[in-house]
Amino acid sequence: MLVDMLELDGFDVVGQSASGHDALILAPKAEPDVIVMDYRMPGMDGLMTARAIRSLRPSQAIILYTAYLDDRIEKMAKEAGVAVCIGKVEGLNQLERHISELVRDFRTI
Repeated sequence: MLVDMLELDGFDVVGQSASGHDALILAPKAEPDVIVMDYRMPGMDGLMTARAIRSLRPSQAIILYTAYLDDRIEKMAKEAGVAVCIGKVEGLNQLERHISELVRDFRTI
């Protein structure tokens, strides 16, 4: 559903995966400007996946978009290289705003 909503709002979604392992395989091939991932995923959680992706792609912008956000997870996410943490309760508008900001910042580097 998230992919559909982002595409409807004009974002170019270059891939999607159902697990952290699949995201590790897809990220180098798809070369996304921003990766949006959940905290809870099968196999590897979002923080383990973020660390692994950042080791492969050190400048990769990652957003953790999750219903399970608290201070502890946010701190661990920052340590894992996540650029922005957004609680799903904040909604799609906040997510889209942060994606746009990260893409703009990435393109000015």
